[in-house]
Amino acid sequence: MKNIQYILIVFLMLFSSKEVLAQKDSIALQRKARKLLRNGNDLYQKKQFTDASVAYQKALANNTKYNKASYNLGNALYQNKNYKEAIPQYELTAETAKDKFTKAEAYHNIGNAMMEQKQYQQAVDAYKNSLRNNPNDDETRYNLAVAQKLLEKEKQDNKGKDDKKKNNKNNDNKNKDDKNKDKNKDKNKGEDKNKKDDKKKDGEGDKDKNKDPKKDNKNNQKKKPKPQQGKMTPQQIKQLLESLNNEEKKTQKKMNAKKAKGKKVKQEKDW
Repeated sequence: MKNIQYILIVFLMLFSSKEVLAQKDSIALQRKARKLLRNGNDLYQKKQFTDASVAYQKALANNTKYNKASYNLGNALYQNKNYKEAIPQYELTAETAKDKFTKAEAYHNIGNAMMEQKQYQQAVDAYKNSLRNNPNDDETRYNLAVAQKLLEKEKQDNKGKDDKKKNNKNNDNKNKDDKNKDKNKDKNKGEDKNKKDDKKKDGEGDKDKNKDPKKDNKNNQKKKPKPQQGKMTPQQIKQLLESLNNEEKKTQKKMNAKKAKGKKVKQEKDW
């Protein structure tokens, strides 16, 4: 029984000594972190922002939960225009800070970093979070108004660009359609010309191919020479002359008869 008690006492002593050593180490690290923080602050005041950033990072290496070091590191990065790298430091402070005033300052600086990157929607959100933690901050309220105005302008500009892009696309499509129409028109003209040329070639090679047979016969009849009258025999000539004399006598009688009645009229010959 005494042995068990002795073992427990020894164990407690060892455990307590380790805990004491750990606490001592933790305190030592915290002191070292505070020293590095002060060193970083001095460099920051001298506007040696890069060296200040190194000091703050060393402070955080000794104490990862050192909110002041992370916040000041964000400020040093911001002053060096490393806005993208500064934002996570501010976010860490905003998440771990216990008082609302520190949270408000962290969100305010997030908004400023977003503004520098022209990320106006994110800036508006950050300023609103800052005002939720500190509604009486007039500077944050002013920055919020500026961010909202720039955001609205950005939306209008983007809308104008989209409309212009849409109009340009419609014009491009219209021009493309017009070109296709002109191309098809030229193509049709070429085809019509080729058809006409083909018809001409066909007409020269075979003129009678498309002719109407009836018209062809008619034309042939017109073109046929009239048969020549054969020579008359003396007997036929005598008969013709006698016939002409008889007709002339008849005509003379008719004319004499009408002359006796009155005015002479012109008569067409009926032979």
